[in-house]
Amino acid sequence: MAQISDRPSPQGVPHHGVSRGEAFRVWLRVAALSFGGPAGQIAVMHRILVEEKRWISESRFLHALNYCMLLPGPEAQQLATYMGWLMHRTPGGIMAGGLFILPGVVAIMGLSWVYALYGHVGLVSALFFGLKAAVLAIVLEAVMRIGKRALRSRIMIGIAAAAFVAIFFLDAPFPLIVLAAGLTGFLGARAGLQPFQSGGGSDDSADEAGDLFGADTPAHARPELKRSLRVAALWLALWLVPVLGLVLGLGTGHVFSQIAVFFSKMAMVTFGGAYAALAYIAQQAVDTYGWLKPGEMLDGLGMAETTPGPLIMVLQFVGFMAAYRDPGTLNPLLAGTLGGLLTTWVTFAPCFLWIFLGAPYIEVLRGNRALSGALSAITAAVVGVILNLSIWFAIHTIFKEVRPVAWGPFSLDVPLWASIDLWALLLSGAAILAMFRFRVGMLPTLAATSAAGILIYLAGIIA
Repeated sequence: MAQISDRPSPQGVPHHGVSRGEAFRVWLRVAALSFGGPAGQIAVMHRILVEEKRWISESRFLHALNYCMLLPGPEAQQLATYMGWLMHRTPGGIMAGGLFILPGVVAIMGLSWVYALYGHVGLVSALFFGLKAAVLAIVLEAVMRIGKRALRSRIMIGIAAAAFVAIFFLDAPFPLIVLAAGLTGFLGARAGLQPFQSGGGSDDSADEAGDLFGADTPAHARPELKRSLRVAALWLALWLVPVLGLVLGLGTGHVFSQIAVFFSKMAMVTFGGAYAALAYIAQQAVDTYGWLKPGEMLDGLGMAETTPGPLIMVLQFVGFMAAYRDPGTLNPLLAGTLGGLLTTWVTFAPCFLWIFLGAPYIEVLRGNRALSGALSAITAAVVGVILNLSIWFAIHTIFKEVRPVAWGPFSLDVPLWASIDLWALLLSGAAILAMFRFRVGMLPTLAATSAAGILIYLAGIIA
């Protein structure tokens, strides 16, 4: 495969023509709109990077997404880091990945302060209540766009459908779904089956025309053993040296040491998104460590669901409350702030490690037919998973309550029709109509639904 360089030209602009300043503005925009959990965040990135800016081709975007879905931690944040690294090397990855979580860090920290002092965040919740309606429309649009391009054969449609049934009705573990899809695609490509060749039937040559790199790979994306060892040593040190320092300096019983160790372990096992680990984290935070009171995890989850950034940002709230309630000699708010930031650091530092270490090897695999077949099948499965997330998001946006229903091996959360939120339904319907029927842009739709949410709150209709 041909190689191209992204070293700066004499004017300080990489050869692909996008400066870091321009990229910074775009990543800041992506970060500000990163609502709706992974489905909404992936939808926003897809719309801006693939459809609007045409910086990244569909196949490259999905190839990177497949890798990020295999990693522990928030896949959307890791995808942003991957895209930023691809365009502007390590500084670009830090910029994209860091900006992606920055609004969430600020928002969750501010809401944690308000929660600790007053216990109510009504006006802010109203703002995000309106935003969620527009995000639902963005999510649905992403499912349609990605599905239209990734599911170009009956086999791929079947894989997507099987993945959806497995996760929605059978509550199958996400890693198992990905493994099964990847194995199916790998064997299908080795057998020479056409649906598993060239991404499942898509026109790769036409697709690459919208990519800044074309069919080439940036020079810095070549895997090198020495570079890999340097990256691993640096990011392992950035992640684990503070943890070791806290344990040795403060002892294993100190709240900061407990936060550092516990959430470092969580960063390595949170496969399948935040929801796969939240029940365990809530149980440990309440019953084992006594950091939270029963029900407070749901309050933190509500903050994370209605603010920009990954849903896993709820862990910052947990870390804040843990240190706030056990401040030692520090001011409680200062201790809480440090505890929240420490939680965020040990949660996200590994995410940069996974990308900077593994992405070069993933990039060179784009030309391997068997592995491309595996990844094309994973892409189809991811469409089913995103559809599952979309339905989950829609149900929890429009309905206030759900109840679990089980029948044999099948189980799902069924919305209680009596708990329907008419205002959420109306705002979501209006956002979908505006974007799909009248082609209203994403930003005007977000602004309109946000303003509507605040007006509804001020009118006393929602608390």
